[in-house]
Amino acid sequence: MILIIDRYLAFRVFIGLCIATAMLLPLFGFLDLLEQLDDVGQGTYRVQDAFLYTALMMPRRFSQLAPFIALLGTVIALGGLAKNLELTALQIGGVSPVRVSMAPLAVGFVLLIFIAILEQFIAPKFQQEAILNKVVARDQSVQLGKNLGIWTRNERNILRIGEMVNAKKAENVEILHFDKNGSLLTYTYARYANINDNNLWELHEVISKKFGSSKENIESVSKNSIYWKSFVNPNNISTLIKSPESLSPYDLFQHVSYLKNTGQEADAYELALWRKAGGAFTTIAMLLLSIPFVFGSSRTGFATKLVFSVMAGISVYLLDQIIANIGLLLHFPPILTALFPGIALIIVANIWLRTIP
Repeated sequence: MILIIDRYLAFRVFIGLCIATAMLLPLFGFLDLLEQLDDVGQGTYRVQDAFLYTALMMPRRFSQLAPFIALLGTVIALGGLAKNLELTALQIGGVSPVRVSMAPLAVGFVLLIFIAILEQFIAPKFQQEAILNKVVARDQSVQLGKNLGIWTRNERNILRIGEMVNAKKAENVEILHFDKNGSLLTYTYARYANINDNNLWELHEVISKKFGSSKENIESVSKNSIYWKSFVNPNNISTLIKSPESLSPYDLFQHVSYLKNTGQEADAYELALWRKAGGAFTTIAMLLLSIPFVFGSSRTGFATKLVFSVMAGISVYLLDQIIANIGLLLHFPPILTALFPGIALIIVANIWLRTIP
């Protein structure tokens, strides 16, 4: 009997999540489209490009909205059951609110698996394609990281790239090599470099300076081309010019390891990585929070409960953003900053759920 009830509740929650998705995704997609239409006319960016950008961003938007969808969808599903007195019948039959929450949680875990696949294989690829298409259309070039000045280093070398023309060509390349005491040994400038798959760079129009023990002892040599064994591969360079939020969990993990191994600041990328895990906790928390909303006072109408759930979802989203920005600014541990909101909400929801008679 319980198994049949679980299946029925899970089905209703699934339908509720579909309804919430059908409500929220087009709404936020429309808002994204309005924002993109403001850029129409810049370069060759056209109306159809704005529509394409919005469509390609939909997987990322769904992933971002997942906690809100979980809350609203579960309130819609269980609220409908409460309105028809089905939840009252379950309570009379001895099914507690905690037991009722098992079905939404089961659906929630399936949702999390879907989001994990989306985050790893689909959303990053689509988002990066959307951003690249827009850059190409607006600037009428395929230059990546233009005017950004990409910097990276390892223990004894600093590399600066003025511009990435494409994945295989860099312009205005500067290489600084230091000794173990931190003194500059050589400075190399190349007007452009061809990047090979084996990390062997072919530098062209090169000026190289070698520094001696005194300021006067400087050797300067110019060459048409030289080969340089780089400490950074093309994948790491392409990651450096992408926003942390646009990377997959695996790419974030790889890049965080690379930055830490080379002694560089990794907080932004590490926070983005842990926030993807934190999103899972927040989604579960939202599912649990929806139960007390539905089992609240019978005098409170369904529409009112729906409004309260929307306000709660917006509040949680804003709180999560504020905590993330404060954590990054004050250099709190990224894992704590990312996971604290979701775990705290799960604890609050669990306590609240157990107070319902």
